[in-house]
Amino acid sequence: MTGRLQGRLALVTGASRGIGRAVAERFAREGAHVIALARTTGALEELDDAIQAAGFEAATLVPVDLTDLEKIDLVAASIHQRFGRLDVLASVAGQLGALSPAAHLDPKHWSKTLALDLDVNHRLIRAFDPLLRQSEAGRALFTTCLRGRAPKAYWGLPAAAKAGLEALVRCYAEELARTSLRANLVDPGPCATRLRRQAFPGEPEDAQLSPDDPAVTDLYVTLAEAACTRNGELLARD
Repeated sequence: MTGRLQGRLALVTGASRGIGRAVAERFAREGAHVIALARTTGALEELDDAIQAAGFEAATLVPVDLTDLEKIDLVAASIHQRFGRLDVLASVAGQLGALSPAAHLDPKHWSKTLALDLDVNHRLIRAFDPLLRQSEAGRALFTTCLRGRAPKAYWGLPAAAKAGLEALVRCYAEELARTSLRANLVDPGPCATRLRRQAFPGEPEDAQLSPDDPAVTDLYVTLAEAACTRNGELLARD
């Protein structure tokens, strides 16, 4: 049997844990060759061990700190040299930042969160757009959350970061209308991740879906498929 992403080349950021790791594993099971990006080499190797133990193609592992923006350009250049294209860009890496009254937000927290949730995603678009256009069906997916559309007291920092991301991706999608490349947003909903535990430290660990639940990873697979025609849309878990 062939998977839904058979033969596709898919880059996943934040692939060492949580939703990023779950998406990387699911993409591999669906037949994609996964290029896994994360800061921690050991965690990437554990991901690759799990993929190969399940009988799927070994991943390409790229230990990198995405906030070193020039490294993103180097990764793109390496992929161009080795593969000549990219079929799927799945941007999953993100962080909560600080939950605080807006007037009390530490500028360091503000800058650090926007660097990963907004600046990095712009640099990913800039670096990988040429490679995605070399694919017959390039797909770019960006991870957001409810707060980007429904701001709430004390959530000013993550809300601003995700609102900015959503605006950026929708603008990018409009620019792609006459091409075969598509860009969309994914809202995986509440999941049992480290980020969730930071935001809700007293919540039972089993109160939310596991990141590897099909209801979560299906969102990414659907938007990564060559047959997907959505563009500038947000796909959220029911």
